[in-house]
Amino acid sequence: MGTSTAFSPLFRALAPWVASVVLFLAACSNGSAPESGTADTPGVTQDAVVIGCSLPLTGHASYLGKQTLYGAQAYLNAVNEAGGVAGRTLKLITLDDGYDPPRCVANTQQLIVEDRVFCLFSYVGTPTTAKIIPLLEEARVPLVGSFTGADVLRFPFRRYIVNIRASYYQETAAAVDHMVGDLHFDRIAVLYQYDAYGFDGLKGTEMALKSLGLAPVARGSYIRGTMDVEEGLGRLMEANPQAIVMIGTYGPCAKAIKLARARGYKGLFYAVSFVGADEIARILGPGDDTPLIMSQVVPSPDLPESAALLTGVQDYARLLARSFPQERPNVVGLEGFLNARVLVEGLRRAGRDLTRERFLDAIESIDTFSVGIASPVTYGPDRHQGLERVYFTRFDHGRFQMVTDWGRIKDVLDAAAKAVPPPTELDGASDAVTPQAGR
Repeated sequence: MGTSTAFSPLFRALAPWVASVVLFLAACSNGSAPESGTADTPGVTQDAVVIGCSLPLTGHASYLGKQTLYGAQAYLNAVNEAGGVAGRTLKLITLDDGYDPPRCVANTQQLIVEDRVFCLFSYVGTPTTAKIIPLLEEARVPLVGSFTGADVLRFPFRRYIVNIRASYYQETAAAVDHMVGDLHFDRIAVLYQYDAYGFDGLKGTEMALKSLGLAPVARGSYIRGTMDVEEGLGRLMEANPQAIVMIGTYGPCAKAIKLARARGYKGLFYAVSFVGADEIARILGPGDDTPLIMSQVVPSPDLPESAALLTGVQDYARLLARSFPQERPNVVGLEGFLNARVLVEGLRRAGRDLTRERFLDAIESIDTFSVGIASPVTYGPDRHQGLERVYFTRFDHGRFQMVTDWGRIKDVLDAAAKAVPPPTELDGASDAVTPQAGR
């Protein structure tokens, strides 16, 4: 695991340029010709494949980083216990970036140049992952399965980036369709994190609303890594929205919910998957009845219908308990688990004579491959996103339940409008929402 480092403004400005130069030199030293065999492939030995991962293991996004890692590692451990892939064990080098883009760039440079990993895997976050795209393309290193739905990782098409999950555009489009079509809303506001992630979710929401002849009635933002949502939320409250779309992390979003409800807001909250369902539920608490909808890109593993019917969920729960018995299944970990399944399937198809290009060709040969969640994974030479489906869950007194009838959401909102809000200490809302508590 990496350690925290203080980055000066000069370093932040020069880091991507320096990294590109170093990677260019590294690529030159490896030769520019296509890989022709295992002996020439970085990160591949006779008995191991070395994989690199940079993700937040500390700081305000640590819950997402840790759960993604636990889910992925649970599957990789099982694969190694069964003999690995093509006679090789899978070794995962993990570095902590604290959800900080410059640290992620530095980690990625180290993984590619110093650790000479075969590929990169399960990065977490848009602002971090977006910054390493030039490094991937310069060094021709695959990145498989990032915990982000950022459009920049999908368009234009990038051969060295393999996505598994649906995009933020797909999440927000599906949510807007339901809010406008099923709930008949025409006043929707957006609270977003002021960075690449927040801009992506904001743009997706704006595009979806525009397609229906609408636009956000208000926009408000907060700075990444802070809990300073008051000003941005204030802008939204002035517009009297029927729904507030939240593109952020669980701490600030939970604080915004508490503040809005303390000010008498009784409308709907909607959050994209990256917000982190389990952590926002923990912060809001078991007695909370906030009308909150969250989109997910995998089914919730702790719901009875998922655990009973989906083999991928069953496998995840069983292997998670074996490797990390203190953890309970959640949607973030399940996504990491599925990322690992796709990674391993690509390695299996590539075979013993493993190179990066053969691995990518193998990924592109995957067609309707079952990962055990009812939605099969499909790739192709011009298709590097495996899943398309978006699920919806609703918050119900401390837990999220699957949304199967949007008509019931209207009933919940009507009931909330008639209810007398509990007393809330406005200035004390942040006491129960600490950035270090999760993501």
